[in-house]
Amino acid sequence: MNPSSILLVDDDAAFRHVMARELQRIGYEVATASSGEEAIQRVSANEPDVVVLDLRLPGMGGLDALREINTNAPGTEVIMLTGHGSIDTAIESIRIGAFDYVVKPCPLDELDIRIQRALERRTLRRRANLLDRALTPPDLEGSFIGESPEFRRLLSILHRIAPSDASVLILGETGSGKERVAKLIHAHSSRRAKPFVVVECAALQENLLQSELFGHERGSFTGADRAKPGLFEVADGGTIFLDEVGEISPTIQTTLLRVLDTSTFRHLGGTREIRVDVRVLTATNRNIPGMVRQGHFREDLYYRLSTITVEVPPLRMRSGDIDLLAQHFATKLNLQFGSNKQLSEEALALLRQHPWPGNVRELLHVVEAALVLCESSTVLPEHLPPALQPARPPAKTELPMASPSVSTLETAERAHILAALEACKGHRGHTARLLGISERNLYRKLRDYDLLC
Repeated sequence: MNPSSILLVDDDAAFRHVMARELQRIGYEVATASSGEEAIQRVSANEPDVVVLDLRLPGMGGLDALREINTNAPGTEVIMLTGHGSIDTAIESIRIGAFDYVVKPCPLDELDIRIQRALERRTLRRRANLLDRALTPPDLEGSFIGESPEFRRLLSILHRIAPSDASVLILGETGSGKERVAKLIHAHSSRRAKPFVVVECAALQENLLQSELFGHERGSFTGADRAKPGLFEVADGGTIFLDEVGEISPTIQTTLLRVLDTSTFRHLGGTREIRVDVRVLTATNRNIPGMVRQGHFREDLYYRLSTITVEVPPLRMRSGDIDLLAQHFATKLNLQFGSNKQLSEEALALLRQHPWPGNVRELLHVVEAALVLCESSTVLPEHLPPALQPARPPAKTELPMASPSVSTLETAERAHILAALEACKGHRGHTARLLGISERNLYRKLRDYDLLC
């Protein structure tokens, strides 16, 4: 994780030097400025997380600098430095928009505490902005590209189920577009003017996921210095989408079942019943019925989540859509890159032959990589990843001829993952991005195919 960035603004060179060095020592990335004018320039060029701003500065004063920072970088938190005789002015700065103030000379540990609190508020504000953008996601139907019978059948089903309030379990392989399906359901529902909240269940540990979903009270666990609402509360009146629901623990399964049955829950560490009105959409690439049989997933929860089950077809089952999708991605990426590159028929033919274990997401990454690597106006086969390149003729050997056979899908996927690993020199993060899957899913596939070293 990158260190938090601090801009220290003070006209006292000795204080500026000592404090900057100490803040760097405890882990911050620190830049300095000696005047309000210089601070405005630095904030405009590289918006810091927190500005520590002296109230008394030559030229532009601290309050004027604060106003400019609030205008130019509203996401930056500002802590004022003030002397004992300027407390009233420091309080005025908070009314204008500063996060807090510290009286000079200030102990380092006190300033560190104020900076940490400012960073927490910045994180909460960014989280709130993300949730605001989740309100009323656009109608994505225009970006649902496909003419195959499987794809048209899926769209027809989505239009029928969207107006209901039924829980929907969306099944599909990694990269097949399950989240986009959930957004389309919400956009065509009566809840479309209310929040659509996405929860990545596989990305959080059990305690963090429980806190995110259901909220917590102050002091309910170490570090819980304030109460926080859960995402079910944020989604009240709208839709919550639980991605990779097959990854949740038995404890959270029990709580989730109660929410589905009663529409109520309690904060972690709380006693008050909270009632919400939320439609629940879930998705997974796991075999939930198999997990139920093995005792890893509650059967009653499975039935509650799967009132309606929708299966998103993998890309290999709708191969007729590959050309349409590839051309669509190329058009979008050309606009993004300011280029005008076309996919050759030879390149498209190779795209049609590929099994696409990473589905639509993998196709997008392949087209993006090809457009980046292509220096001319036409994408040729050599611009595609090694796994899609035409196979070289086998060298002649003295071995007897084997009867022709067709590789299984598992064999093709294993070979494709191996090729991607080689292209990325074994770097799992780069390999996952090339394949269009998460590192967690890549790790699982490496384990299943005995490719872990």
